[in-house]
Amino acid sequence: MNTYNFSRLLPYYLCLFALFFVLGPLASAPCFAETAKPLAADLVTDGQSIDIASERYQGLFKELRLTHNFTQGELDTLFSGVTIKRRVLELMDTQWEAKPYHQYYPRFVTGIMIAEGKLKLIQYRDLLDKVEKELGVEKEIVVAIWGIESRFGRNKGSFSMFQTLNTMFDAYPRRRDFYRKQLVHFLLLCRENQVDPLSVTGSYGGAFGQTQFIPSSFREYAVDFDDDSKRDVWESIPDILASIANYLRRFHWEFGAPVYEEIGDTLKGEELVAAYKKGRKGFVSLEDVEKIQGKDLPPSPENRKVTIVGLELENGTNRYVAGYPNFQAITAWNHSNRYAMAVTELAEKLAGK
Repeated sequence: MNTYNFSRLLPYYLCLFALFFVLGPLASAPCFAETAKPLAADLVTDGQSIDIASERYQGLFKELRLTHNFTQGELDTLFSGVTIKRRVLELMDTQWEAKPYHQYYPRFVTGIMIAEGKLKLIQYRDLLDKVEKELGVEKEIVVAIWGIESRFGRNKGSFSMFQTLNTMFDAYPRRRDFYRKQLVHFLLLCRENQVDPLSVTGSYGGAFGQTQFIPSSFREYAVDFDDDSKRDVWESIPDILASIANYLRRFHWEFGAPVYEEIGDTLKGEELVAAYKKGRKGFVSLEDVEKIQGKDLPPSPENRKVTIVGLELENGTNRYVAGYPNFQAITAWNHSNRYAMAVTELAEKLAGK
């Protein structure tokens, strides 16, 4: 009887054993479905209405009323029917700045971009000379940023700024506080410049105009350089170029100072490795870089510290550079070291280096 029962059950035991052998290792591993964080776009539908009765929106409206003197009627009219733009959330999670440098820079440092940039240097020579003289930023850097940001004005973005900022404030928790601030700045700049908030278009990240300023940057750094009493980063080339230069100047750009210096394909000391891992916030003295890497480097303005930047090459290795204060000024514009390096290398090409 026992032998008969065992022989009848043997196939089932073998099946269970096979399942244990295959699935056993997975049972002890973290479950992807349980541990992976869903992307923001996965939690909403396109065109989904934003709940303006929510606590966060009521708090926003209170600030706009009490601090900035908007009326409730204005807010009701403006925010009525505002919806989520799902594509904005998808793009925020797949930004090009996250790509390795060997994939990132070919999007910007191209033969077409270099040729067009050189034409712009000729076309606006007198204006750029004036910007360079009065604001102290090299014309090639200004033109490089103009090209990378908007392809010299051809690509200013097609997303509704108002919808984009509301989408990010409502449905992108990781940067909710930042976009709440930008939404307030946007409404203020529209009122200050007599612009309909619903008429402004920009990028999926909430930047607009040929400079691709975010709202707070426009209010802080945009300048009127054509003396028409308006700060116009949409159509006025003098305002656009001067606003770019003014931004860098405000972050301590030094005319004629180094932007970066090559320091090799290997970091030879833990201090430099630690600085590299901290990204744009990892500072180290130039003296230490020279001592550790065994290199003589140009002096840094006021002996200010440098950052350590690693640029990913196609063969899997890194190219390391010291990011001088001028490099750091570019990363104040865009926090990506890859962006700052692409701007710098494009500017070098424009200058014929």
